[in-house]
Amino acid sequence: MPSFRAVLKITGLRPGNKPEAVMATALAAMGSIHLVEANSLDVVAGVPVITLRFLVEASSTDDENQRAAAAAAAMQSAVDEVAVTGRLTTLRRERGKWLFVS
Repeated sequence: MPSFRAVLKITGLRPGNKPEAVMATALAAMGSIHLVEANSLDVVAGVPVITLRFLVEASSTDDENQRAAAAAAAMQSAVDEVAVTGRLTTLRRERGKWLFVS
């Protein structure tokens, strides 16, 4: 199964939400669509960034990429309920490299 990453910048919390809610929401949203292999929270240039690595069931490359991008967008939409989000990037693992999908 192809492996993808959804990388989402977090620029703030919505009132009444705790920091832990961001990753919990992201995992729940993505996990309801695809198998999540790993997750991480990093701070890049002072901005929190969450990364979820997930698998998409094999089909054609275009279909896999579309489903991965749609899942990442759904995850961002869910996270946007608890946090203010920034740029979302979706990457695909191919031959040892992470390639840009959307």
